[in-house]
Amino acid sequence: MNLYQVLSKKFFQAGDRVALRMPETGLQLTYKQLAERAAQYASLLTEEGLIPGDRVAVQVEKGAEALAIYLGVLQSGGTYLPMNTAYTKTELKYFVENAEPAFVVCSSKQTEAFSEINQQVERTFKLFTLDGDSVGTICDAANAMAKEFATVARAENDLAAILYTSGTTGRPKGAMISHANLLNNGQVLLEYWGWKEGDVLLHALPIFHVHGLFVACSCALLNASEMIFYSKFDARKVLEELPNATVMMGVPTFYTRLLAEDGFTKELADNVRLFISGSAPLLEETFNEFEKRTGKLILERYGMTETGMNTSNPLNGQRIAGTVGYPLPGTEVRIMSSDNIPLAEDEVGSLQVKGPNVFQGYWRMPEKTAEEFTADGFFITGDLGKVDSKGYVSIVGRSKDLIISGGYNIYPKEVEMVLNDIQSIEESAVFAFVHPDFGEGVAAAIVKSDPTENISDEALVSICKDQLASFKVPRRIVYLDALPRNTMGKVQKNVLRDLYGQSDYQK
Repeated sequence: MNLYQVLSKKFFQAGDRVALRMPETGLQLTYKQLAERAAQYASLLTEEGLIPGDRVAVQVEKGAEALAIYLGVLQSGGTYLPMNTAYTKTELKYFVENAEPAFVVCSSKQTEAFSEINQQVERTFKLFTLDGDSVGTICDAANAMAKEFATVARAENDLAAILYTSGTTGRPKGAMISHANLLNNGQVLLEYWGWKEGDVLLHALPIFHVHGLFVACSCALLNASEMIFYSKFDARKVLEELPNATVMMGVPTFYTRLLAEDGFTKELADNVRLFISGSAPLLEETFNEFEKRTGKLILERYGMTETGMNTSNPLNGQRIAGTVGYPLPGTEVRIMSSDNIPLAEDEVGSLQVKGPNVFQGYWRMPEKTAEEFTADGFFITGDLGKVDSKGYVSIVGRSKDLIISGGYNIYPKEVEMVLNDIQSIEESAVFAFVHPDFGEGVAAAIVKSDPTENISDEALVSICKDQLASFKVPRRIVYLDALPRNTMGKVQKNVLRDLYGQSDYQK
């Protein structure tokens, strides 16, 4: 039950079909070459002493070699631990101390940092470097290895990967993801999204995250599809290759940036049968403008590090802006009250999920794992959601983002929807600030459509009062050039609370 066993069968059948094409460098790799490269990395790691289950931490730039290392770790029976390239030395030290990897692969600019970390931790690791697509000690060492390797057998609940969550409410937690979790989710998405022979994926996401690696790559690899592999998203470069793709996955920012390009036309998008958005909420305005420009509806879905994908708007059927669609086959979704009682349709509560896609728990945190699961096995996502009469799921916000003002519950998304409908506002983020009387008050960070336009707080408050109960109306408004976001495009409301939510904050 090694995920790589399933993938390698597809690779063998595909043979000389292109697996990766990298327009930025002109390089491309066939499925046969990708399988051979993965085998070389599996051989190298095993020769260097990897024991099945050993963690292999990787912090390198996106490229063909990075993907081959991931596959090689799977094939050798190791546990893959991808790390955001923006992590600092302090963050990296925590991950290494917590996960105790046997191997670390990093870019040369991080060699000194990891070398210092290696001198400070109890369990040391073997350090390799990798730069770009073809240079670095691990790449050179792998060149001398055999291009065939017998895939190491693993049990279905054995770990394929550990991914650390963002840690916005405390120290990051390592989500333990099994071979069965990844295989199930990948196969479900393959069918649900109608992957077929000849599909080509435009891939401009990072591959240290669930979205880029376990959704985008998994679907393409399980279908033996070509991936147009960009190191990062650049709207103008993406437009050059868009006519050659049939599927594109992205975060909402990708779509807003495409729409900002005058050259983004219906003709350029004609060959793409499916545009998918996730990792952050898609504004209804973006959804509608995209349809108007291209004639195509973006498919929004919902997932998270611990579960992979949970819900999706349908491939064939109504895609409703502001919703994340139906629960995927095999995944149960329910909305529960604070007393863990099922809620009726359209009632907002704790969104909980259960299914073969759900992770094994948090690495070396049994108490935290127990806290996050109900007695009947549902994972408490931390998201607030609701289900309408048609069965569509909507995400209202994170439970930690809920604002409780004077005893009233306020869901930020409800306020944001009103603000985002105002013509002079590009986007908004609603969060709590410390209020001396009510405990918490409603604050709004505003990005103007036209930076030179003057917008008065009084005008915004007046519009909100017309559509919202008075306790939901923002009492503190800040104007920003851009909202703070993480690498996957999610607005970091914890940053907004830290900067603008304190009782002593003044404009």
